[in-house]
Amino acid sequence: MNPEVVTIGLGYIGLPTSALIASHGTNVLGVDINQNIVDTINEGKIHIVEPDLDKIVSTAVSKGNLKASTKAINAEVFLIVVPTPFKENHEPDISFVESATKGVIPLLKKGDLYIIESTSPIGTTEKMQQLIFASRPELQGAIHIAYCPERVLPGNVMHELVENDRVIGGVDQASTQKAILFYSKYVKGELHGTNARTAEMCKLVENSSRDVQIAFANELSLICDKADINVWELISLANKHPRVNILQPGCGVGGHCIAVDPYFIVSDYPMESKIIGTAREVNNYKSFWCAEKIQNEKLQFELKHGRKPKTALMGLAFKPNIDDLRESPAKYIAQKVLQNSNNEDHFIVEPNIETHSVYKLTDYKKAVKEADIIALLVAHDEFKKLHISGDKIILDFSGVKK
Repeated sequence: MNPEVVTIGLGYIGLPTSALIASHGTNVLGVDINQNIVDTINEGKIHIVEPDLDKIVSTAVSKGNLKASTKAINAEVFLIVVPTPFKENHEPDISFVESATKGVIPLLKKGDLYIIESTSPIGTTEKMQQLIFASRPELQGAIHIAYCPERVLPGNVMHELVENDRVIGGVDQASTQKAILFYSKYVKGELHGTNARTAEMCKLVENSSRDVQIAFANELSLICDKADINVWELISLANKHPRVNILQPGCGVGGHCIAVDPYFIVSDYPMESKIIGTAREVNNYKSFWCAEKIQNEKLQFELKHGRKPKTALMGLAFKPNIDDLRESPAKYIAQKVLQNSNNEDHFIVEPNIETHSVYKLTDYKKAVKEADIIALLVAHDEFKKLHISGDKIILDFSGVKK
């Protein structure tokens, strides 16, 4: 296979991106350090849950347009789509981007296009440019370097990769135009050219904005709990105002974007990002608050009935109807509730995954039938269809029964 495109990283964005490009007849080599992932894809199968992705990958592999490997080879376009987590002190960790970049530096040649899609702190693209030229000074002015963040919704990735607008920022105008030309082959949404730093900041701002809005809803839920007001009804009524659009509260904020990206701004600009930083604190606190509510309900049950209750923790994913547990507030709540507890008294439920390395998972119907306390942590469709008998104690943190 002589790939035109090499994608570094075959996770929740890298694999769908690779599959999309390959579905247009472009030869794509997807690279991942996990041999199991590589083997799975080369069998025409997928390792994540995403609607329609399995069919697209299977077709692309069978036609020979998509192949996976643990090692990159020569190509014309290199996409960096690897994780960018944060360290213990919430400082961004770009070591995966650096490692991926170092892996392709020996392969770069005149005319090639290098693009970072990984969510990154401001200035990351320029740092990678310096890294490349420090090792290969002869490439200065000879290759194109750009940043183009994804902006997709898990569960609808394949559609949004095609239809959503993209922001594309090169380190120079020629790089921006080269990247726009590349994406125009696969994206129907409008392609907005800018510089790399603005594109990096745009991604961070989009998710920080969402985090702030969710924090307002979560803060309302805390106030309404004390004021004995149904927060779901309140928000529904407030949103009748033509210029009000309050989001729905939950048990926190998770995922690799909204729960992480704001820290990339706060870390670099702590004095200027007061609202963004406070929103992170509110949303993190909401998860702690939910765990405490469950613990208090368990204690009250034990005092009233003289026995420990059976508690069902419904959902582990960071949002409804996906298998992604990254930065999940529900997973944090489960960990908190199970501390110093007898695991036999709890049912852990996540219908979108078959097994978990830490938790023994229970079928959601069995859990609801046998539990005394039902904590609805994620609004999965399966939970919305459940009939829960009136003798159960329901803690609805995600609006399943609103």
